[in-house]
Amino acid sequence: MHIWKSLEDVPAELAPSVLTLGNFDGVHKGHQQVLAQLKSVAHSHDALAIAITFDPHPAVIHRPESAPQSIMSLADRLATMEKSGIDAVLVLPYSLELAELTPEEFVQTVFVDALHACAVVVGHDTRFGRGNSGDVQTIRELGAQLGFDVVVVDELGLDRRWSSTWVREALAAGDVATAAEVLGRWHHMRGEVVHGAARGRELGFPTANLAANASGVIPADGIYAGWLVDGAGTRWPAAISVGSNPTFEGVSRQVEAFVMGRPEEPIGAFDLYGQEVTVQFVQRLRGMVEYTGPEALVKQMCMDVDQATEILNHVTAHDAAPDQQSVQS
Repeated sequence: MHIWKSLEDVPAELAPSVLTLGNFDGVHKGHQQVLAQLKSVAHSHDALAIAITFDPHPAVIHRPESAPQSIMSLADRLATMEKSGIDAVLVLPYSLELAELTPEEFVQTVFVDALHACAVVVGHDTRFGRGNSGDVQTIRELGAQLGFDVVVVDELGLDRRWSSTWVREALAAGDVATAAEVLGRWHHMRGEVVHGAARGRELGFPTANLAANASGVIPADGIYAGWLVDGAGTRWPAAISVGSNPTFEGVSRQVEAFVMGRPEEPIGAFDLYGQEVTVQFVQRLRGMVEYTGPEALVKQMCMDVDQATEILNHVTAHDAAPDQQSVQS
């Protein structure tokens, strides 16, 4: 899949294309169906299938104080979009200058002049152009004028429309199972493993602590069953703690994973420090609780590990993220 980071990166002699556009934050099931439709229409037109997305999210420019956190990093977004089999993604740097283009200017500049659109696939609620003044009817009118077809994708979902907003709401409630249903895969965070306070190691539960700048939305505080994928691509069962751990004072909010069944150090040379890892959230076990002391906490942690093990033992290989290489248990 080709990735173009600006209009200047697009080849001048590009073949005719079929386009879609959106933020694609999370690349959830709705996005996946739009991309599948894009690929199908492109095939019928003997054209390239190209998605247009934006970086940063427009809300970061227009209302930075309330902009939602990205569900996944741009790199993960592009990697997930690539799995749809489309030919290219144009990542437009979002700016106030771009936002000032009228719908007509945007379509002429991006769709027609740069990407040579012969068809456009859009959702029924698509908005674009200055002040979001362009909609599906606008695209239809411009298509008739400029010579491209328009295919509108119906609202997608079961009881509720699949959306990035729904994913964020589920994660804010700690409902990672619902988030996974909307995403079509487990929600994950990705970041470097850094040194923590080593309290887990002292209690017999050494954890891999994600750096504060790890990508992905942090779910609600609590304990989760999930997976840790190390730098070599090996997927390990894990009990994941999210929060500040109220049993100890002065601990800032963090995400840390206790890998179950890890080799004994130093014989196994199992050192995650400095590695970029992926933490996948499968199911929430409980909320964060303050205990009377380390002994009560250790007892609960043993119960958490047993429960996480039981849950993960019933997760089939079919449920695993498709880009993982192997499983250890």
